[in-house]
This record gives sequence, C-alpha cells and structure tokens, in this order.
Amino acid sequence: MTTSTDTTTRARTPRPGGSKKNSLTAGQMPRWTWIAVLVGALVLAAGLTALLGGGSFSWTGWLIFAAILYVVGMYVTTYVLETRRRATDGIWRNLVWAAFILALIPLVSVIWTVVANGLPTLLAQPQLLWTDMSGVTGADDISTVEEGAPLQGGFLHGLVGTLMITLLATVISVPIGLLTSIYLVEYGKGGWFSRAIVFFVDVMTGIPSIVAGLFAFALMELIITTFIGDSPRHLQMIKMGLTAAVALAVLMIPVVVRSTEEMLRVVPNELREASYALGVRKWRTIFKVVLPTAMSGIASGITLAIARVTGETAPILVTAGYAAATNWNPFSEWMTALPVFIYRQLMNPTAPAAGLPSADRAWAAALVLIVIVMLLNLAARIIAKAFAPKKTGR
Repeated sequence: MTTSTDTTTRARTPRPGGSKKNSLTAGQMPRWTWIAVLVGALVLAAGLTALLGGGSFSWTGWLIFAAILYVVGMYVTTYVLETRRRATDGIWRNLVWAAFILALIPLVSVIWTVVANGLPTLLAQPQLLWTDMSGVTGADDISTVEEGAPLQGGFLHGLVGTLMITLLATVISVPIGLLTSIYLVEYGKGGWFSRAIVFFVDVMTGIPSIVAGLFAFALMELIITTFIGDSPRHLQMIKMGLTAAVALAVLMIPVVVRSTEEMLRVVPNELREASYALGVRKWRTIFKVVLPTAMSGIASGITLAIARVTGETAPILVTAGYAAATNWNPFSEWMTALPVFIYRQLMNPTAPAAGLPSADRAWAAALVLIVIVMLLNLAARIIAKAFAPKKTGR
C-alpha cells in the first residue's frame, strides 16, 4: 500500500533526463544571452555604419551604434524572456557600465598616447634624464633631423626644478594647512571666524592656477621692493623657485586643509574625552592622540595635494621663468619645471625649421611627469595603509 509520504517523495524526485529547471530558475534567460545580443549588435552596427557612411567605415560610429543597439537589445530580450522589472534593472546597469567605459576612454587614450610617443625616445636616448639644454642650439636639432645625429639635450633641469619647487611648496603649505585644520576642528567649534575660514578655503579651492601665480609674483615684488628697493634687476630677482613655491603653496593649502579637516572629524570624541579624563592637556591630546589616529588620511591627503600641483604650468611659468641650465638653488635665478619645459619645447622649438627633436623631448618629459604623478598616488595609498590603525585582539 502506498502512503502519502512515498507519493510526495516520488513527486519531488526529478526524472532521469528531465529538465533541470525548478521554481527558482524558471523564467530566467540563458547565460549566453548577452553574448548573442552583443554579436547581433556588432553586426547590425557595422551594417548601419557602412550604410550611413556612404561605403566608408568609421570605427567610432561603429562602437557608438553597437553600444546603443546592445542596450536596447538587452532591454527587449529581458522584457520578453523575463519581466519588465528585470529589464528596467538591466538597462540601468548597462547604462552605468557605459558611463564607466566612457569615463575610462580618455584616461586610457592619454596614457597610451604619451607612452607610445615618449617611451621609444626615452629608451633610445636615456641621456635625456641626466642632461639639460645648456649649449644646445637649433643647429643640433637640424643635424639630428637631416644627418641622423644623436638627440642633444635633456630635461634634467626640469626634473630638478620640479623637485625643488614642489618640496619647498610642501614645506610652506603643510604646516599652514595642518594648523588651520586643527583650529577648525578642535578650537573653532563652528564660530564666525571658523566659518569665514571655511568659506575662503572653499573659494581658494576653485581659483585658477594662473591667479595663484600672479598673487605670488605680486607678493614677492612687494617684499623685494620693500626690503631691497626698486632696482633695475628687481624683476629678475622676483622670478625664482621660491616665488613658484609660494604659488603652488596657495594651491596646496586648501587641499591640505579640507582633507585634514575631514580626517580629524572622523576621530571619535571618546578618545579625546579619555585623554582629558587622565588629566592630559588639550594641545598634548591633539598631538599625541588625535593626530596619530588620523595620520593615515592626513598623509594620504598631503601626498595627493603634492601630486595635484606637480603638473601645474601657468603659475610656474609666471613666477619661475625658464632656464636652459640646471639650477639647484630655489632662492636665486630662474628655474625650470617639467610642465614648463614641455610647454616651451612644443610652442617654441629649439629649431623652428626642425621641430621633431623638440617634440620628442616633450613627449619623453611628459611620460616622466605622468610616472611621477602615478608614483605619488601609489605612495599615497601605501602611506594610508602603513599609518592606518592596526586592529589588535585582546
């Protein structure tokens, strides 16, 4: 006699060779559906591109048509095979991916262009890294183009100028930005003065870099004319590495203030209260408890601020000028930074009749500059991880 339990067991047991779908997988598209839709979109996009282009094929048009057809095709397919809710979810997911790819295209294009143009020159002429442009004339570049002579000159002076100016700007901006953030979080407490500081910091964040250069130039002119006097050479004395460092510091201070302020606000108040309960003074609590706790984010913000000003051109061009020789002293004479060197090589070639050598130097210098910025961003991540509070068990 068959019981009801046996009947239920046999009903739940799948038949050999039967369908593997159950109530949980029913109404779902096969996993290969997106591949079929993508292939169809690529084929249809190729036909539309050739038809609308009058026989000529455009890769850009083909990719645009393929993306549109794929998004529409996936929506229709999901709507037919599944539900309208899943189709709507799928179209928004595809639009997010499309926006991500569109944002990635310029970055990849810039990196690929710089590497493709700068790396061959840098590998073939590594002396560009340790030579400058002193003594290089247009005849040398003409000889390189017409006779195949080795490329003369380099951008050592640009590397040195970038290093010295950025280092001096960091020395100026970090203490100011750090102490300003400490005041806003620990002492200001939302008063009118702290609100005014926050307002002006936000304004400084959006000022054009050329304005920072003009401010630094005017400030140094005021200082020099006040203490040294108005001499025929006072304009020559203004243009130096220190003036450029002041301009970059004006751009760095808002970034340091905002990043440090956010990190200090993240520190729990319980840590401050515990320190106060032990009788520790406020200034000592800040420097022994608050700052070490937030040091990871502070160091990362400072590094990103340095990377942000490393590639500035306009303020350095206004404040430091251009020098063909290497200058290690930021307090005297003109200096050259890598962005200014790139600009001058492209806009004012050493030999106007033979601009290819100057363009090669510019591409090689641009590659080195991008590598420096990437290394600074990588250093920010390493510093943030190194200074992050360690989780320890009891």
